[in-house]
Amino acid sequence: MAIKMQKYGTLRGEPLYEFILTNQAGMAVHLLNYGATLARVVVPTASGPLDQILTLPAIEDYAKERNFLGGTVGRVVGRLPGHVWHRGEREVTLLAGEGDNAIHGGPEGLDTQVFTGTYQEGESSDRVVFTFVDPAGHNRFPGTVKTTVTYTLHENNSLTFALHAATDEATLYNPTNHVYFALDGLAAGVAGSTLRLAADYYGPLDDHHLPSAGWAPVAGTPFDFRTGAKLGDRIPAVLAGQGFDHPFLLKAKAAAVLTGQNGRKMALTTTAPALVIYTANHFDHTGIPHNIGAHSGVALEAQIAPPSGPDWSSITLLPGEPYDLETSWRFFE
Repeated sequence: MAIKMQKYGTLRGEPLYEFILTNQAGMAVHLLNYGATLARVVVPTASGPLDQILTLPAIEDYAKERNFLGGTVGRVVGRLPGHVWHRGEREVTLLAGEGDNAIHGGPEGLDTQVFTGTYQEGESSDRVVFTFVDPAGHNRFPGTVKTTVTYTLHENNSLTFALHAATDEATLYNPTNHVYFALDGLAAGVAGSTLRLAADYYGPLDDHHLPSAGWAPVAGTPFDFRTGAKLGDRIPAVLAGQGFDHPFLLKAKAAAVLTGQNGRKMALTTTAPALVIYTANHFDHTGIPHNIGAHSGVALEAQIAPPSGPDWSSITLLPGEPYDLETSWRFFE
C-alpha cells in the first residue's frame, strides 16, 4: 500500500493538504484536511478507473463554497428545531441557519475547519488521522470538544470512517460523514441504483423537513427498502418528487447495500443506530458544484437518531463519556 501527502493551498493561514491512499488492488482514496473530507474514491473497473462518489472539479473548490460533499459535518448534522437547547434551567441559543432551525453545526461547522492531519502506513491497511479542537462558544455550542476522524483503507477495498470525540462540558454532538455515492459515475445519477436497507421504521417529515412525529413502519410505503428497490422508482413519491431526506432506524450493523446499474456494489456497516438517506435534492448545476444536479448521488449518513425530547438528551455529549462511531464502506462487484 502507499500514501502520498501534498500541500495544495492555505486557508486562514493554515496549510491545506491532500492525502492519497492506494491499495494493491488499485483502489485510491483522496482525503483533505479541510473538513476531514473524503474527496474521491476511485476503483479499478474493466473500462478504467471510476470515481464512486460525487466530487468537485478541483480539490481547491471544496473551501470556496460550503457544499458538505464528503465532509465531516457537525457538531450536529441536520436540523435542530427552534435552535434553543434546554439543559435543566439553562437555555443555550444556537445560531439559526434555516428559518428558525439550527442546521449542520452552524455557519462554521466542522466541515469548514482545517484539521491537523497525520498518516500511518501498515502492511494490510493505511490510515490518515485528522484532529480538530473546537473551542467552547464556537457556533454558540458549550464545551471544548476534541474530534478525531480516522480513515483506514484496507486491502479488500473497504474504507473505514471512525470518529472519536470528548468534551469538557455537556454539549450537543451528532456528526457524520456526508459523502454522496454515485456508483455509475456522476453523469448517470442514482435513479437506476438499487438500495437494500435493514430498517423496519423511518421518520416521517413535517412541513419544515423535521422528523417530529416519531417512527413509522416502512411496510406498504415508498420507504420500504428491506428487500431492495430502485431509488428512481421511489423518488417521485417522496416529498412531492423532490426525493429522500429521511432518517431510518437500523436493525443491524450490516445496514445497507447500494448497487449501481453497472453491477458495482457498496456495502455499508456501521455502529450507528440510524441512517439518513438524502438523494442530493438541492443540487441544480449552479455555484461551485456546477457539475452536480439533483439526484446525482445519494448520501447514506450514519448517525444518532434525530433529537427527541425538550432536552435533546439523545445527542447530548457529557464529560467522561466519549463519543465513538464507526462506519465502513466496501466496494465490490
